[in-house]
Order: sequence, then C-alpha cells, then structure tokens
Amino acid sequence: MSEPFLPYGRQSIGDDDLAAVAEVLRGDWLTTGPAVQRFEADLAAQTGGTPAVAVTSGTAALHVAYAAAGLGPGDEVVASPMTFVATASAAALHGAKVVFADVEPDTGNLDPHAARAALTSRTKVVAAVDYAGHPAELDELRTVADSAGALLLEDAAHSIGGSWRGRPVGSLADLTTFSFFATKNLTTAEGGAVVSASERLLERARAFRNHGLVRDRAAQRYPDEGGWHQEVHAFGLNYRLPDVLCALGSSQLRRLAEFKRRRAAIHTRYDKAFADLDGVRTPVTRAGADPMWHLYPLRVLDGRRRALFDHLRGLGIGVQVNYIPVYWHPVFEDLGYRRGLCPNAERFYSEQLSLPLFPDLTESDVDRVITSVRSFFGA
Repeated sequence: MSEPFLPYGRQSIGDDDLAAVAEVLRGDWLTTGPAVQRFEADLAAQTGGTPAVAVTSGTAALHVAYAAAGLGPGDEVVASPMTFVATASAAALHGAKVVFADVEPDTGNLDPHAARAALTSRTKVVAAVDYAGHPAELDELRTVADSAGALLLEDAAHSIGGSWRGRPVGSLADLTTFSFFATKNLTTAEGGAVVSASERLLERARAFRNHGLVRDRAAQRYPDEGGWHQEVHAFGLNYRLPDVLCALGSSQLRRLAEFKRRRAAIHTRYDKAFADLDGVRTPVTRAGADPMWHLYPLRVLDGRRRALFDHLRGLGIGVQVNYIPVYWHPVFEDLGYRRGLCPNAERFYSEQLSLPLFPDLTESDVDRVITSVRSFFGA
C-alpha cells in the first residue's frame, strides 16, 4: 500500500482547541467547574436556546434521557433499528421493552407510519435517529408520539448543527441527545449531552448524571444533619463530563459552521462524482432538511457492497458500514427478536457503505476515494 490509510472519520483539532484545554489544565478545575457551565451555554446557543446537560458520552446521554423520561420495566420504546446499538440498549438497561419500527427506504430514518403502527398503551418514548446527519421527520413523529401520550426523543448523535424546516436540531423533540465522540461533527474526545425545553426533564437528567444526589436542603428528607449533608432519593450514575473536555467542546463549537461547510462540500463532490454511476445510489435530502452530514452513506446495489468494501479497504481507504440492524445483535436475538422484522432497514443495511467524510479530508483525498470507487465499477 503506497498511500497512507484514509479513515472514514477523524477529529479536527486546532491550536485554539489545544490552548483551551491547556488553560483548564493550568487552572483550579479539572472536573465539574466553570467550563461545564460555559459548554452547556454554548450548546444551548446551537439549539435555539434549549438548555443542555453535558455528560460523558452519547451512550450516557441516551441512558440519562431515558432516566429523565422515567422509563422502567413495563414501558415500551418505539425505536429505529438503523442506528448504533446504544439507542436501544440504553432503554433496555432501564428494563423497558424496545419495539423496533421500520425506516424510510431512502433516508434510513424512522418511518412515522411504521412508528404509529408500533404504538401500544405501554409506549412511553418514541426514539428517532437522525441517520447520517439528515433530520428525521420530526413533525410527523411528534404527532405520533403525542397520540400515545409518549415523549419524543431525538437521537441526534449525527446531526448537531443541522435543522429541520428552519428549526435547529435540539429544539424539536422533548429530549434530544448528542454525541461528541472523536469521529462526530465536533468532539470532546468522549462526551455527549441531553437537551430539553422541559425544566422537569432537565432536573431529572442533572440528578441522574450525578448519582441522584440531592444537596438542596429544602428538598432533603433529613436537612439537619449538617452542612456536609447530601442524600440520594433515586439512583443515578456518575456521568459528569469534566471541565477539561468541556473546554475542548466550547472551542470546537466555534468551528462548527466551518465543519458543516466542509462536510457539505465533500458530500456534494461525492454526489456529482457518482451521479452517473450504475450500481450505486447516492443519499437523498428531503425538502425542509438542512443536514449536518456526519456520514456519506453510499448505497451499493446488486449485492456488491462487500466486494466494494474489500476493494476500498485493500486500497487503504477506511470505509465503514453503518449499521447492522440493532435487533440482529445476539443480545437482542436472545430476547426473541428475529431477522425479517424491518425489511426496509435490512435492505438499507445490505447496501450501505460509508465513505470517508471529515473536515480535514483534502481535495486529493476526495479524488482518491472517487477514483477508487469508480474504478471498481470500470468507470
């Protein structure tokens, strides 16, 4: 292999990011301090003013959001299977039953009609995923959730910075979760957030990320123990994102618009390069959607996805497949889920291939990907 390996995703770290982290390291706070509050405020500026609760990962954000929703045994969550397993496993860890509903065949997002058909009297949350950064049909899904008296959760791990019908991601659902993993649209190394316009849900999220500790004397059962006293009224976990990583997040947020422009430009180049190519289908953009493209999900037809995957990997191009339908994982199979449950999702998976897409991808890198894909098809 004469050229360096090209990953499908990679963080972009600049001098300002390094300086922001170094400033915290020289200060008094490494864990929960002023950088956390600043990062949460900076996030709210991206979500139309919707308040944010920073946590340690996108998975933690989902676990916290389901806790804030009061999810427990006997409850059901209607969810998309075209996602990373955490969207469903975080609900299952609260004891809830996950009811998978099929996706739209073109976007890979949760189909509102399928979601409605999956509702029962036990549905507590409808969990949509903004697949690849394209917002889900959030207005229709809001109607679906409301019809069951359920909360709408938007798993926006891919889509911070995007919008749906003029409204920013994070301002549309009852609960929205973000991920700031290294390959995401901005990074805190590991990290995530829960955002909500509901003060009740925010209070529950803040409590769960901090062991459920109650420090407010007015709310304590035994407030006369002393100034040191704290109580746990409901179980939680330590999901606090530290100052040092929040400082990185605030710095990254200042570059989010730049990241979005670059991702969109690469996405457009791929679209144009493959428009005439038999054997593939390029991603769609629905009217009203302003995606923050996290993935470029090329659809490879005629059963040739694996061959193209192996071809590109052999050339040092780190393509990926996103995702195996969640209920195909043995942990869900062992709970009784069977293949064939969501035909659109399974077909989407069988064709999907993520091409490299990240802000620091150079024009020559993009040329290399395009040439390699086209050469596979003899074009």
